Amino acid sequence: MTAAMEYTIVIEETPRNFAAYAPDLPGCVATGATREEAVREMRCAIAFHIESLREHNEPVPTPSCTAAVVNVAAG
Repeated sequence: MTAAMEYTIVIEETPRNFAAYAPDLPGCVATGATREEAVREMRCAIAFHIESLREHNEPVPTPSCTAAVVNVAAG
């Protein structure tokens, strides 16, 4: 069994839905009507993306991206 990997995803709210992508996996994107749905869809998209990389004998990028939230004074 393959060990689980943790990939950072970025979630953006758009006027119509939520969009997400994984910086460590170029081209791996998903959308959802809610933030939670976008995260669920992204989990599936990452699994399929990695499966495709393996099927094509391409390297699977090691998760390296991290994220932080910072507070900045508004004025």
